[in-house]
Order: sequence, then structure tokens, then C-alpha cells
Amino acid sequence: MKTTGDPEIFRALAKESVKQRDTLNLIPSENFVSREVLRMVGSIFTNKYAEGYPGGRYYGGCQYIDEVEEIARKRACVLFGAEHANVQPHCGSQANMAVYFSVMKPGETILTMGLSAGGHLTHGASANFSGLLYRAVPYGVNRETERIDYEEVRRLALKERPRIIVCGASSYSRIIDFKRFGEIAREAGALLLADIAHTAGLVATNLHPSPVPHAEFVSTTTHKTLRGPRGGLLLCRKSYASRIDSAIFPGMQGGPLVHVIAAKAIALRCAMDERFVRYQEQVLANAKALCAALIARGYRVVSGGTDNHLLLVDIGRRGMTGADAQCALEKVGIIANKNGIPFDPLPPAVTSGIRFGTPAVTTRGLNVSDMDLIAGWIDRALTERAHASSVRAVAREIRRFAHEYPIHPSW
Repeated sequence: MKTTGDPEIFRALAKESVKQRDTLNLIPSENFVSREVLRMVGSIFTNKYAEGYPGGRYYGGCQYIDEVEEIARKRACVLFGAEHANVQPHCGSQANMAVYFSVMKPGETILTMGLSAGGHLTHGASANFSGLLYRAVPYGVNRETERIDYEEVRRLALKERPRIIVCGASSYSRIIDFKRFGEIAREAGALLLADIAHTAGLVATNLHPSPVPHAEFVSTTTHKTLRGPRGGLLLCRKSYASRIDSAIFPGMQGGPLVHVIAAKAIALRCAMDERFVRYQEQVLANAKALCAALIARGYRVVSGGTDNHLLLVDIGRRGMTGADAQCALEKVGIIANKNGIPFDPLPPAVTSGIRFGTPAVTTRGLNVSDMDLIAGWIDRALTERAHASSVRAVAREIRRFAHEYPIHPSW
């Protein structure tokens, strides 16, 4: 079949390609996939409908699809040391939804990290299904340390007796003690869901403690630090396998995205490589270096530092909002996102914080010595944002620098 193309869409694609090449991406939830993953997401596997699971499909002609899904499931179990894996969730949110649907009834209680403290929308936010269907009781962080207060979590758990306790975050820069959460859940008679969407790559390489021994359910995305395609992944104990699988299909989703599952399998294999361990070590080193460089320039980092791939900066101390900072940084070619900080007085659309992460720039080959350079550009972009000549000068420097680093890893 001959096509005439779609110039409008391809123009947008070309512009996005230039933008990604010319800018530095510091959004902690984004990354650059390998060429193999990129190729597989655009493969002919997208042509196949495969409702169901290996050995039990509702469509014919799925023998090779079964092979792919079995490979992906086995790799996920091996990588994370899990008893069962479901690789069909289209995203992390749907992985979390499947857990709730598999063991909860509407109106039951979940104890979760509040959105303002660093949690995620699917952890009980009022505008999200998790807050609409369930009674969400939030825990936060200590006002002084800006870290999780495990005794407060325990107190709330024993008082509220939730069906599920959720741990994990989208903007929390410290190690999460999954063992302690598991102990609290057992004492309160609750199940534990650990959402490691942000730290999955670190967990897979033993650079962050694993929740698998302590949680009945572990959800994650397959992008972010795991550096795979956009999608979800759900791990659970074998005793919950049938309920989880049924919650995803037929409970929530129809046909799985086979091309994405195949790309997940490739990413999971890459995560077993020693080079991936070194990559994650560099992600951590770069985050700590960027954090130190910003602190040295007078910026306040929430909780005083980072143990993982991200850091949250209290930009309100510098007389601007997170939205202001995001806009100023984008003008010079630094892509970041506004983010609420603990006890933020400003609404989510404005915020007092800006969130930075190092997975994407580390994929491009940047190292610790480059982080001071980036911190300097951040500082100039924010402090000199009213001076057009300074903005143009920083943008030129960043564009020249970015051109030296390809956006695809070499393996």
C-alpha cells in the first residue's frame, strides 16, 4: 500500500527530534530508550490482537505473541526476584488500579503518601479514581526533616486499619524503608503495595532496597530509570497471581500492546547487563553532584539532599514560583518540571518547587563533572531571566553542549 505521508505530523516529529537533540532533559520521569526498544515499539507486533494470556487467548494466531509475553514475564521475575509478573498494564497507573481492583471494594481505606508530600495521583488523590473510589488517608513527611516519619505511618495504620498501605513516591528523594513498611502493614493487618515507578532501575541493580520481599504487590512503569518503553509492570506473590491477572484482563484492559510488551522484554534484558549497573551508579553520582552544585549556589534542596535519581528544589526561597522557573529554564534549553514541595502554600499549577532528575542526561553520557556546568546554567537562567541577551547566550552554550552527546545509548 502506497502512502502519501502526513506532513503535519511529520513536521511535528521533526521539530520534537530537534528539541530533544538540542536541549538537556532533567525531568526525572523521562529517559531515552535504546534503538532496539525504539525499533520494537514501531514493529509489526502492533498488528496483532491478543486478548487474554499465553495459552489462553481469545484470538487465533498468537503462538509467537505467547513466546514474547512469556519471555517478558520470566525476565521481570528474574530481574526483581518476584514470584509472578504481569507485563500487560499500559501504564503505572493501571498497574496500581489492578491492585486496588483485585483486593478492595469501593469505600475501603488505603493509607498512602499524600500528593503534596511526594506521592502520586493514583495514591489517593481526590481528583483521581483512587481518591474517588476509596477512602484515602494520607501520610506525609516530617516538617523539620522532610522525610517519612515511620512512627506516624504506624500510628495512622493502627488507627485507620487500611486494607492497603501504599509506599513509593513521584517526588521523594530519599531511600524508602520497605522493610519497615512491611512490618507496619503486617501489624495493622493490611496488604502492602510498593510503587517503584521512579526507582525501578535502582531497585533492579540493588542500588535501592527492594520491596519484593516485603510487599504483596509491586508496581512500576517501564520507562524512567528502567529505560524501557512507556508502559507498566506489576509484580506480586503467587497467591495473588490469578486475581491480579483477572483484574487487568478482562477487568480493566482489552488487547495488550504486544509491540510494547516486546520492547519491555528488550529493556528487561538490558537491565540484566553489567553496563546497566554502571549506568545506574552514574545516575546516582550525577544526582548527588547536581544537588551539591545547586546547594553551593545557595539553593535549598528539599530534605537537604538526595539518595536516588532526583532532587526537589525550593524555588520559592529565590522569589519565584515553580511555574516561573520551568518557563525560564525551557527558554535556555533545560527541560524540567514545576513540582509542589512539602507543605507548599501554592497550588499544583503554580508550586514553590522545581524537580530535577539525572536519568536522561546520564543516558546521553554526561558525568559528574558536567553537573556543575548544568547547575551554573540553571542558576544563570533563573537569576538572569529578565535579560534577553543573557538568556540567548545561555541557550547557545547549552545547544552547543547538547550537540556533543547523542540521544541514544550505544547498547
